[in-house]
Amino acid sequence: MNFSMPMDITAIQKAIPHRYPFLFIDRVLEATPWKSIVAIRNITISDPALQGHFPNNPIVPGVVIVEGAAQAAGVLGCISKGSLEQCLFTEITEARFRQSVVPGDVLRYDVTLTKHRAHFVWFEACMSVNGSEVATVKFSALLK
Repeated sequence: MNFSMPMDITAIQKAIPHRYPFLFIDRVLEATPWKSIVAIRNITISDPALQGHFPNNPIVPGVVIVEGAAQAAGVLGCISKGSLEQCLFTEITEARFRQSVVPGDVLRYDVTLTKHRAHFVWFEACMSVNGSEVATVKFSALLK
């Protein structure tokens, strides 16, 4: 499978199985196989996760932010391997949240592959809005 940059939502959906309302990246800006990926998500008030989190003060849940990083990693896995059947979390460590992500923000995912062995891969991700870090996480996954 050959992907060109930037990747739009149609190309992303060819790389990973996630679909609305559980697809948390909108565009891939750049990717280097087996190294890193940069993706973005446009946060809107119509996002289902914001309907109850929280009334009169919509904030993107931290688990949704981390899932977006994992989805970007899944796209990187697909680009690196040429195809992908599954990308499954195996561990999440050192998740830190520094500021809220709200409607109108463009959430940027900078995900780096730090190690890989057989089907297992380890990642570090930094999420930011307007150049300001909002969260970081380390995680591992199984790529098949």
